[in-house]
Amino acid sequence: MSVETADGDDSGDDAPGAAAESREDGRTERTPLRRSETARWDGIAGVALALVGIGVVARRPGLVLTGAVGVGYVVYARIGEAREATVEIDRTVSDDAPSPGDEVTVTVRARNVGGAALPDLRLVDGVPPGLEVVDGPARIATALRPGATAAFEYTVRASRGEHEWEPTRAITRDAAGSRERTTALATPTRIVCTPELSAGGDLPLRGLTTIYHGRVPTDVGGAGVEFHATREYRRGDPLKRIDWNRRARTGELATLELREERAATVVLLIDARESAYAAAEPDADTAVEASVEAAGQAFTALLDGGDRVGIAALGPRDCWLSPGAGTAHAARGRETLATDPALAPTPSEGRFYRSLWLRRFRRRLPADAQVLFFTPLLDDSAASLARRIDAHGHLVTVCSPDVTAADTPGTRLVAFERRERLRELRGSGIRVVEWGDRSFPVAVARATGRWSR
Repeated sequence: MSVETADGDDSGDDAPGAAAESREDGRTERTPLRRSETARWDGIAGVALALVGIGVVARRPGLVLTGAVGVGYVVYARIGEAREATVEIDRTVSDDAPSPGDEVTVTVRARNVGGAALPDLRLVDGVPPGLEVVDGPARIATALRPGATAAFEYTVRASRGEHEWEPTRAITRDAAGSRERTTALATPTRIVCTPELSAGGDLPLRGLTTIYHGRVPTDVGGAGVEFHATREYRRGDPLKRIDWNRRARTGELATLELREERAATVVLLIDARESAYAAAEPDADTAVEASVEAAGQAFTALLDGGDRVGIAALGPRDCWLSPGAGTAHAARGRETLATDPALAPTPSEGRFYRSLWLRRFRRRLPADAQVLFFTPLLDDSAASLARRIDAHGHLVTVCSPDVTAADTPGTRLVAFERRERLRELRGSGIRVVEWGDRSFPVAVARATGRWSR
């Protein structure tokens, strides 16, 4: 952290040219919050009056004089009033579009634009809850003359999502420190951290497909690359699909049927309920972060394979991107995974009504869609939901990041219950991809090997 003060005519009031200005033009919006007493002088009045009383009774002028001095201080403390925080805030960030994990330097400058001095000013910056301060406290305590400026600096580590700063809290006190006034100083500042979506390999999809050509083998005969059956020749059949070997042996014309490969419609469903924001260790990524990363890899891989892909969130906030394809859809999907509030790095507020969510989700799902459900499976509700969606005709593959630990009896019990849910899902015919330390593509490859046996 760095702290500096300067007079109002100092050219240092302007933000450094190397920093990226991320606030909109305009003055700081000031919102008074509350006035209160600090309790700094509590007890002084009682002690002073007690000394005066004891001095009078004991006929000791020294105690009376000491008590009178204390009473004078109490009267002085009651006279003053905390001034309004007449402060303009200018916040700049070193990078307003960082990558996940990058460190971003935030510089905050506060200028006293009022006509009176602020003898005791404390500023606490409104760091977004999804960002971690890694260097320097995001606060300052100072005094400002009219026109003077104070500045402080701190560093945050960027994480996926759109992060907007909350108002800076300014606390002013009177000279005696007995009264204080809190004011919110709003200055628009935000950064957007969008990770690159890398492909996660060839994802094995189940048989439900669209009418469009793609890569998923079907049991439908037609144009393709794998032999399916033969049938009698019909006028107009392509010459390249005539079985000339059979013609040479028997003299009869027959047409080869090949197994068609069609595109799939896939919805990536991400569990973003509060219970999914769990991690194996305090500093580790949550299951939601692991799911979003894996969903991003799946999204890219599926689009590259010619499939139609959509995105949805299971949580209190609505998130829905209809299945689609193409470059524009890829950009929308990337933005949804990176910045949609329903997939924020911290849990969303509000209550979650599972039955209402399920009805709306089923209405939105195309009839031919299958679901990749990303969930840590930390409760029975997620497993039950996977079975219900699958029972309604939408084939489900559960992709489950393992965020359980085994350091206490409680965490070992959670891990055991999760393994039981995985076993029951597999017993119900639902495919499961599970990964922990290894990457999601590696887990997909291992699961595919089991499914093919």
